[in-house]
Amino acid sequence: MTAAGDEPNVLIVDDEERVANTYELRLRDGYETTVVHGGEEALDVVDDSFDVVLLDRRMPGTPGDEVLGEIRQRGLDCRVVMLTAVDPGFDVAEMDVDDYVVKPVDRDRLRNVVDRALTISEYNEQMQRLSSLKLKRNVLEVEMDRHRLEENPTYVELVEEIDALEAEIEAMEETLDLDQVDLYL
Repeated sequence: MTAAGDEPNVLIVDDEERVANTYELRLRDGYETTVVHGGEEALDVVDDSFDVVLLDRRMPGTPGDEVLGEIRQRGLDCRVVMLTAVDPGFDVAEMDVDDYVVKPVDRDRLRNVVDRALTISEYNEQMQRLSSLKLKRNVLEVEMDRHRLEENPTYVELVEEIDALEAEIEAMEETLDLDQVDLYL
């Protein structure tokens, strides 16, 4: 995954060279991009260095569904956005994708899709951190006297960190608005 201060790393997978190159141009400012033109090539290069994979679904040889399955099987730590001309069917409910976007996609929409995928990654990381902090707090609260806890700077800092992280997560949830469908018609 991207180190602090680095540009997010995006893998663009599309068998249509013109489309893939257009996406690369649209993402050039602010993202590190790698373009491949097929599923087999994608499987050769995809690894944990990528933050987001933009994946065409219908490609000759190895289709996007198979690439997605292999990415998940390898346990790679990246968000996958199916970016395709294939209209979704009920099979989308079974797909382990972070987003499903139907082409065509303009520059602003493309950048929003990538930004949303990155926010989802950060959100998941923060939720895991919050869970860990709350478990530690709960252990202390079960095992120690309340008065002793309130006087301990480590416990006070832990509670403050939990409160700050909860506020940050709430702000992310508002940004993501996971209950809203982001339609560009």
